[in-house]
Amino acid sequence: MSDRVIITVNDDGPYMVEGPCRIVDAQGAAWEVAGPKVWLCRCGASMNKPFCDGGHKDSGFTSCARAGGDV
Repeated sequence: MSDRVIITVNDDGPYMVEGPCRIVDAQGAAWEVAGPKVWLCRCGASMNKPFCDGGHKDSGFTSCARAGGDV
């Protein structure tokens, strides 16, 4: 397994984060993610932000982002 975190942008859905990581909120409090995967909301409809709860399915959220070069 790679020591890098991989973030996958799912069509019409959340970001899937693979690998242990730390997610830090605006006040500096952190969630330690030790599991193999976590899904992060990008539609704004989740009742469990920043984590996805499937709310995008009923919200009408659409996005099919594609990689296209250097960031």
